[in-house]
Amino acid sequence: MKILVTGATGFIGNHVVRELLKRKIEVIATSRSTIKAERYSWFSRVRYVQCDLNETREDFFSFFMRPTCMIHLAWEGLPNYKDLLHFEKNVMVHYNFIKNMVQHGLSHVVVAGSCLEYGMQNGCLTEDLNTNSTVPYGLAKDTLRRYLEQLLARHPVTFQWVRLFYMYGEGQSEKSLLSQLETAIKKGEKRFNMSGGEQLRDYLPVEKVAEYIVAIALQDKVKGIINCCSGKPLSVRKLVEKYLEEKGYCIELNLGYYPYPDYEPMEFWGNNTKLQSVLHQS
Repeated sequence: MKILVTGATGFIGNHVVRELLKRKIEVIATSRSTIKAERYSWFSRVRYVQCDLNETREDFFSFFMRPTCMIHLAWEGLPNYKDLLHFEKNVMVHYNFIKNMVQHGLSHVVVAGSCLEYGMQNGCLTEDLNTNSTVPYGLAKDTLRRYLEQLLARHPVTFQWVRLFYMYGEGQSEKSLLSQLETAIKKGEKRFNMSGGEQLRDYLPVEKVAEYIVAIALQDKVKGIINCCSGKPLSVRKLVEKYLEEKGYCIELNLGYYPYPDYEPMEFWGNNTKLQSVLHQS
C-alpha cells in the first residue's frame, strides 16, 4: 500500500506521517515547502514531493506516483475560521485537485472535515445531523464535502470524510489555547486570561487523532462521514486545569476575561459510534 498525505508538514499531517511509518506503510508526503519538510525526522523515510495545490497539472495522480489512497489534510487560512478565503478560494482549489486525482485513477479518498460544519447545534452530534455552519471555514468544508459526494458517486471510489473535533499536542498553533498558556508560563506571568471556560467540547491528543485517521484509511467497510472524537464532553476549564496538573505548572486562571466565541454553541461533543466500529476492525 502506498498512501499520499497532503499537508504533511501541518499540525495533523506530521503526526499522520509518523503513524503511517510506524505501521510500515509507504508514504508519499507533500506540502508547499521542502525546506520546512526537511526539518521533520520522517523526511528521509518518505518520498517527498513539493507541490502547491493551486498549480495546474494535467495529471496529479501520476505526478504523485499513483498512490493507493490519499489522506487529504491540506488547507489554507487556519486558524482564522472567519476568513472568507475558505469559501472564496479553498473550496474550488481542493475540489478540482481531488477531482483530477480521481479522474486519473485514485480509488480511495480520505478528507479532513470539521465539527464546525454542524453549526450552532448543542449536545451529542451524530454524523446524520443536518449541517448549518455559521462561520466561513465550516461552510467551506461542508460545501466541499457536498461537492465531493456528488462527484464520487459517479466513480468507483471509497470516500471517507473525517470530521475532526478539537485536538492538542506537539506542533499546535501558537494561537491555540494551550500554546498561549505555555507562553504565559514561560514568560513568568502570574495570571492567564481566558474565557469563563464552562463551554463543553470534545478533545483528543493529536497523536490519537492521527492514529484514528490512519485506522480509517486502512479499511473500506466504514465510509462516508466519520466523527473523529472522544465521544466525551469536557469543559475548557477542566482541560486547562488538567494540563496544569499534569505539567506541574502553577498560574492563576483569570476566568471570564474573554467572551465566548460567537460561532460555536456552549455545549457540544461528538458521537463516536462509527469510529469505534472502525477501531474494532483494527
